[in-house]
Amino acid sequence: MRLLVVEDNPHLAASLKKGLQASGFAVDVALNGVDGAHLATNEAYDCIVLDIMLPSMNGYDVLKRVRASGCDAPVLMLTAKDGDLDQIDAFDLGADDYVTKPFGFVVLVARINALLRRGRTHRAPVLQVGDLLLDTSTNTARRGDVSIELTAKETSLLEYLMLHEGRIVSKTELLDHCWDSNYEGSDNVVEVYVHYLRRKLDEPFGVHTLFTRRGAGYQLTAGTEPEGER
Repeated sequence: MRLLVVEDNPHLAASLKKGLQASGFAVDVALNGVDGAHLATNEAYDCIVLDIMLPSMNGYDVLKRVRASGCDAPVLMLTAKDGDLDQIDAFDLGADDYVTKPFGFVVLVARINALLRRGRTHRAPVLQVGDLLLDTSTNTARRGDVSIELTAKETSLLEYLMLHEGRIVSKTELLDHCWDSNYEGSDNVVEVYVHYLRRKLDEPFGVHTLFTRRGAGYQLTAGTEPEGER
Protein backbone atom coordinates (compact mmCIF):
# COMPACT_ATOMS: atom_id res chain seq x y z
CA MET A 1 0.00 0.00 0.00
CA ARG A 2 1.26 3.46 -0.93
CA LEU A 3 0.83 6.43 1.40
CA LEU A 4 1.35 10.17 1.09
CA VAL A 5 2.34 12.06 4.25
CA VAL A 6 1.95 15.86 4.06
CA GLU A 7 3.66 17.28 7.16
CA ASP A 8 5.80 20.43 7.39
CA ASN A 9 7.85 19.38 10.43
CA PRO A 10 10.82 17.64 8.77
CA HIS A 11 11.73 15.62 11.87
CA LEU A 12 8.18 14.35 12.35
CA ALA A 13 7.82 13.68 8.62
CA ALA A 14 11.05 11.67 8.56
CA SER A 15 10.02 9.75 11.67
CA LEU A 16 6.61 8.94 10.21
CA LYS A 17 8.13 7.81 6.92
CA LYS A 18 10.63 5.54 8.67
CA GLY A 19 8.00 4.00 10.94
CA LEU A 20 5.42 3.52 8.20
CA GLN A 21 7.98 1.93 5.90
CA ALA A 22 8.91 -0.46 8.70
CA SER A 23 5.20 -1.31 8.91
CA GLY A 24 5.18 -2.34 5.26
CA PHE A 25 3.98 0.81 3.50
CA ALA A 26 5.55 2.66 0.60
CA VAL A 27 5.65 6.32 1.68
CA ASP A 28 6.05 9.64 -0.12
CA VAL A 29 6.47 12.85 1.89
CA ALA A 30 5.59 16.47 1.08
CA LEU A 31 6.74 19.23 3.42
CA ASN A 32 4.27 21.90 2.28
CA GLY A 33 0.73 22.14 1.01
CA VAL A 34 1.52 22.97 -2.61
CA ASP A 35 3.75 19.92 -3.04
CA GLY A 36 1.25 17.79 -1.15
CA ALA A 37 -1.62 18.85 -3.40
CA HIS A 38 0.48 18.23 -6.51
CA LEU A 39 1.42 14.71 -5.44
CA ALA A 40 -2.06 13.84 -4.24
CA THR A 41 -3.68 14.86 -7.52
CA ASN A 42 -1.05 13.42 -9.86
CA GLU A 43 -0.07 10.14 -8.18
CA ALA A 44 -2.09 7.16 -7.00
CA TYR A 45 -2.19 6.72 -3.21
CA ASP A 46 -4.09 4.27 -1.05
CA CYS A 47 -4.27 6.76 1.84
CA ILE A 48 -3.20 10.36 2.52
CA VAL A 49 -2.04 11.59 5.94
CA LEU A 50 -2.54 15.35 5.90
CA ASP A 51 -1.58 17.97 8.47
CA ILE A 52 -3.82 21.04 8.73
CA MET A 53 -1.20 23.68 9.57
CA LEU A 54 1.00 23.77 6.46
CA PRO A 55 3.04 26.44 4.68
CA SER A 56 2.14 27.57 1.14
CA MET A 57 -1.33 25.98 1.29
CA ASN A 58 -3.10 24.81 4.43
CA GLY A 59 -4.50 21.32 4.85
CA TYR A 60 -8.08 22.43 4.25
CA ASP A 61 -7.20 23.84 0.83
CA VAL A 62 -5.16 20.75 -0.01
CA LEU A 63 -8.16 18.59 0.89
CA LYS A 64 -10.46 20.74 -1.24
CA ARG A 65 -8.15 20.37 -4.23
CA VAL A 66 -7.78 16.63 -3.68
CA ARG A 67 -11.54 16.05 -3.61
CA ALA A 68 -12.16 18.46 -6.52
CA SER A 69 -9.72 16.41 -8.62
CA GLY A 70 -11.89 13.34 -8.16
CA CYS A 71 -9.42 11.57 -5.87
CA ASP A 72 -11.34 9.38 -3.44
CA ALA A 73 -8.37 8.03 -1.46
CA PRO A 74 -9.10 8.09 2.28
CA VAL A 75 -7.64 11.14 4.03
CA LEU A 76 -6.50 11.07 7.64
CA MET A 77 -6.07 14.59 9.05
CA LEU A 78 -3.55 15.55 11.72
CA THR A 79 -5.23 18.19 13.90
CA ALA A 80 -4.28 20.35 16.86
CA LYS A 81 -4.97 19.04 20.35
CA ASP A 82 -8.63 19.64 21.28
CA GLY A 83 -9.22 21.25 17.90
CA ASP A 84 -12.92 20.37 17.68
CA LEU A 85 -13.62 22.98 15.02
CA ASP A 86 -10.64 21.73 13.01
CA GLN A 87 -12.10 18.24 13.05
CA ILE A 88 -15.59 19.40 12.03
CA ASP A 89 -14.21 21.48 9.16
CA ALA A 90 -12.06 18.55 8.02
CA PHE A 91 -15.04 16.18 7.90
CA ASP A 92 -17.16 18.76 6.07
CA LEU A 93 -14.48 19.01 3.39
CA GLY A 94 -14.25 15.25 2.86
CA ALA A 95 -11.75 13.92 5.40
CA ASP A 96 -12.30 10.34 6.54
CA ASP A 97 -10.70 10.40 9.99
CA TYR A 98 -8.40 12.47 12.18
CA VAL A 99 -5.70 12.06 14.82
CA THR A 100 -4.87 14.82 17.28
CA LYS A 101 -1.30 15.86 17.99
CA PRO A 102 0.60 14.59 19.85
CA PHE A 103 -0.36 11.06 18.87
CA GLY A 104 1.02 7.58 19.40
CA PHE A 105 2.46 5.93 16.32
CA VAL A 106 0.59 2.68 17.03
CA VAL A 107 -2.69 4.63 17.03
CA LEU A 108 -1.82 6.28 13.71
CA VAL A 109 -1.06 2.94 12.04
CA ALA A 110 -4.27 1.44 13.43
CA ARG A 111 -6.31 4.34 12.02
CA ILE A 112 -4.60 4.04 8.62
CA ASN A 113 -5.22 0.30 8.48
CA ALA A 114 -8.87 0.84 9.41
CA LEU A 115 -9.29 3.31 6.53
CA LEU A 116 -7.57 0.94 4.10
CA ARG A 117 -9.78 -1.96 5.13
CA ARG A 118 -12.87 0.22 4.75
CA GLY A 119 -11.97 0.96 1.16
CA ARG A 120 -11.01 -2.55 0.08
CA THR A 121 -13.11 -4.85 -2.01
CA HIS A 122 -12.31 -7.46 0.62
CA ARG A 123 -13.89 -5.90 3.70
CA ALA A 124 -12.52 -8.47 6.14
CA PRO A 125 -9.01 -7.94 7.49
CA VAL A 126 -8.05 -11.44 6.35
CA LEU A 127 -7.39 -11.85 2.63
CA GLN A 128 -7.62 -15.34 1.16
CA VAL A 129 -6.57 -16.83 -2.17
CA GLY A 130 -7.10 -20.58 -2.20
CA ASP A 131 -5.56 -21.93 1.00
CA LEU A 132 -3.23 -18.91 1.33
CA LEU A 133 -4.30 -16.36 3.95
CA LEU A 134 -2.90 -12.96 4.88
CA ASP A 135 -4.06 -11.19 8.03
CA THR A 136 -3.65 -7.50 7.20
CA SER A 137 -4.17 -6.47 10.82
CA THR A 138 -1.10 -8.41 11.99
CA ASN A 139 0.84 -8.84 8.72
CA THR A 140 1.00 -12.59 9.15
CA ALA A 141 0.47 -15.18 6.41
CA ARG A 142 -0.21 -18.88 6.40
CA ARG A 143 -0.92 -21.61 3.91
CA GLY A 144 -3.30 -24.09 5.44
CA ASP A 145 -2.16 -24.51 9.04
CA VAL A 146 1.46 -23.49 8.38
CA SER A 147 2.56 -19.97 9.35
CA ILE A 148 4.76 -18.08 6.89
CA GLU A 149 7.13 -15.37 8.09
CA LEU A 150 7.32 -12.38 5.75
CA THR A 151 9.24 -9.12 5.73
CA ALA A 152 7.32 -5.84 5.60
CA LYS A 153 8.02 -5.42 1.87
CA GLU A 154 7.03 -9.02 1.11
CA THR A 155 3.80 -8.45 3.01
CA SER A 156 3.05 -5.27 1.04
CA LEU A 157 3.67 -7.03 -2.27
CA LEU A 158 1.62 -10.08 -1.32
CA GLU A 159 -1.28 -7.93 -0.13
CA TYR A 160 -1.43 -6.10 -3.45
CA LEU A 161 -1.30 -9.34 -5.44
CA MET A 162 -4.02 -10.90 -3.29
CA LEU A 163 -6.26 -7.86 -3.69
CA HIS A 164 -5.89 -8.36 -7.46
CA GLU A 165 -6.20 -12.14 -7.46
CA GLY A 166 -6.13 -13.66 -10.93
CA ARG A 167 -5.21 -10.40 -12.67
CA ILE A 168 -1.81 -9.93 -14.28
CA VAL A 169 -0.13 -7.03 -12.46
CA SER A 170 2.72 -5.23 -14.20
CA LYS A 171 6.10 -4.39 -12.68
CA THR A 172 5.27 -0.69 -13.01
CA GLU A 173 2.03 -1.07 -11.07
CA LEU A 174 3.77 -2.96 -8.28
CA LEU A 175 6.54 -0.36 -8.12
CA ASP A 176 3.94 2.42 -7.95
CA HIS A 177 2.04 0.83 -5.07
CA CYS A 178 4.72 -0.98 -3.06
CA TRP A 179 7.72 1.36 -3.39
CA ASP A 180 7.79 5.11 -2.80
CA SER A 181 8.49 7.69 -5.50
CA ASN A 182 12.06 8.25 -4.27
CA TYR A 183 13.07 4.74 -5.27
CA GLU A 184 15.62 5.09 -8.07
CA GLY A 185 16.90 1.54 -8.39
CA SER A 186 16.21 -1.05 -11.04
CA ASP A 187 12.69 -2.34 -11.59
CA ASN A 188 14.25 -5.79 -11.26
CA VAL A 189 13.70 -5.36 -7.52
CA VAL A 190 10.12 -6.50 -8.18
CA GLU A 191 11.40 -9.72 -9.77
CA VAL A 192 13.67 -10.28 -6.76
CA TYR A 193 10.81 -9.93 -4.25
CA VAL A 194 8.49 -12.09 -6.32
CA HIS A 195 11.21 -14.74 -6.16
CA TYR A 196 11.39 -14.33 -2.38
CA LEU A 197 7.61 -14.73 -2.11
CA ARG A 198 7.52 -17.76 -4.39
CA ARG A 199 10.26 -19.39 -2.35
CA LYS A 200 8.17 -18.94 0.82
CA LEU A 201 4.61 -19.36 -0.48
CA ASP A 202 4.91 -22.06 -3.13
CA GLU A 203 8.09 -24.10 -3.05
CA PRO A 204 7.82 -25.49 0.51
CA PHE A 205 4.28 -26.68 -0.24
CA GLY A 206 4.87 -28.15 -3.69
CA VAL A 207 2.35 -25.81 -5.33
CA HIS A 208 2.53 -23.24 -8.16
CA THR A 209 0.29 -20.22 -7.57
CA LEU A 210 2.54 -17.18 -8.16
CA PHE A 211 3.45 -16.82 -11.81
CA THR A 212 5.62 -14.64 -14.02
CA ARG A 213 3.79 -13.80 -17.22
CA ARG A 214 6.61 -12.82 -19.53
CA GLY A 215 6.27 -9.37 -21.00
CA ALA A 216 3.18 -8.65 -18.90
CA GLY A 217 3.82 -9.00 -15.16
CA TYR A 218 2.88 -11.29 -12.30
CA GLN A 219 -0.21 -13.22 -11.39
CA LEU A 220 -1.37 -14.84 -8.15
CA THR A 221 -3.96 -17.57 -8.63
CA ALA A 222 -6.09 -19.65 -6.30
CA GLY A 223 -5.47 -22.91 -8.12
CA THR A 224 -2.19 -24.44 -9.19
CA GLU A 225 -0.87 -24.76 -12.74
CA PRO A 226 1.99 -26.60 -14.41
CA GLU A 227 5.30 -24.92 -13.73
CA GLY A 228 5.30 -23.23 -17.15
CA GLU A 229 6.73 -19.72 -17.06
CA ARG A 230 7.61 -19.67 -13.40
